Amino acid sequence: MTSPEQILLAVGSLLALSILASKATGRFGVPALLIFLVIGMLAGSDGPGGIYFDNDYAAQSLGVLALAYILFSGGLETQWKEIRPVIAPGLTLATFGVVLTAVALALCVKHFLNFSWLEAFLLGAIVSSTDAAAVFAVLRSRNVGLKGNLKPLLELESGSNDPMAVFLSLGLIELIKNPHFSMWQLFPSFLKQMALGVVFGYALGRGTAWAINRLRLNYEGLYPVLTLSLVLVAYGLTTVAGGNGFLAVYLAGMVLGNQKLLHKKSLTHFHDGLAWLMQIAMFLTLGLLVFPSQLPTVVWAGLLASLALIFVARPLAVFLCLSVFRFDLREKALLSWVGLKGAVPVILAIFPRLADVPQADNIFNLVFFIVLTSVLLQGTTIPLVARWLGVQKPMEQARVRPLEFEPIAGQETDLTELMVPYQSPVVGKTLVELGWPPDSRITLIGRGEEFLVPNGATAIDAGDVLLFLAHPKDLPRIREILEG
Repeated sequence: MTSPEQILLAVGSLLALSILASKATGRFGVPALLIFLVIGMLAGSDGPGGIYFDNDYAAQSLGVLALAYILFSGGLETQWKEIRPVIAPGLTLATFGVVLTAVALALCVKHFLNFSWLEAFLLGAIVSSTDAAAVFAVLRSRNVGLKGNLKPLLELESGSNDPMAVFLSLGLIELIKNPHFSMWQLFPSFLKQMALGVVFGYALGRGTAWAINRLRLNYEGLYPVLTLSLVLVAYGLTTVAGGNGFLAVYLAGMVLGNQKLLHKKSLTHFHDGLAWLMQIAMFLTLGLLVFPSQLPTVVWAGLLASLALIFVARPLAVFLCLSVFRFDLREKALLSWVGLKGAVPVILAIFPRLADVPQADNIFNLVFFIVLTSVLLQGTTIPLVARWLGVQKPMEQARVRPLEFEPIAGQETDLTELMVPYQSPVVGKTLVELGWPPDSRITLIGRGEEFLVPNGATAIDAGDVLLFLAHPKDLPRIREILEG
């Protein structure tokens, strides 16, 4: 019998090995998710690790928890001012795009996989959503950015399309298990789930923002605990009420992330790390659940489904959904190619096995092939495709500061970073000559690779990055001084 200490040792070792391996392979453009998946397979019962794990219920429970925290982290980092111009196309891809992807894949593979129509649609629904975390991890590792509104559109689509994939998958499982259940019964249920998800997510996000700014907890470490509880409450309460808990979690994170918040930076960093932990856990779990000895029987069907999804279903959905919006051919082509699969298909592939759906094991193995092929083919070529299509740009590197600033309750001032234009009239002048608003202070000057602590006699150079401690109402006057 395996002792708790041995389990903890195995879990810790797999996590550490995954992180170290992802660091070593990042410079070669190999997606980290692929490394996590391979490590899980090697650790499983068919690999040298010999860990036997086939508990679908435990994997599903972990998956639901993981998806909730991944979505919350994505919402927390989604800035409303960036996604506002792409709300319509983003939500179109997140809803109709998911449905079209599932239908197109089902039409492509139905006769080749010997599935019923509902089983083929179920496979399509499970793999219909995209994973922005995986896409941007690949782009960051290769220092590739995206032009125009492509980045915020991908963020919005991938952050908000998981609830639709979950809804379709669970609805199709119900249709397969209950022949008397009608497809038309799904529509009222869908409207109810989405409406309650929006209401509960928005209300809990605003309520938590109010609590964080007003409670003044004695220990800073309790604030992440409060947001951890928000995720559990948002998902649980919304689901019990009949709503979509995943939508509520994502929206609560987005509402919270767009408020003025105490300890906002530390909370964002905490949940980013937690989301990576959940991604690693789910891919390791998929690797453990897969028995490689069973895969040869589905290898050709899996490759066929993967190619149909990558080259037919996803592009068809993107081009149809964006046909009424102003995106050129190159942008649509890139959006078609970056439909990278992540943790969500891993989680959803477990649901049919727990429901004893016919072909459940085949569906699970096929999902494995689709995720593996997506990560291998799309994940390794996204930077190259972006360059070919001419939609890449150098990724903006976040400047590392030697200090951080967290506002406290009742304080309106914040730390703002502004660059001195090269033709600015303040170039060559000392700080004492410039007449800043009286309540504003320059705390630090970034010059090249160095940081200077200024005083009144410090002269301004073109291209300096000034860190202001200022009230928001004074920022227009400061910009006016800098820009002349």
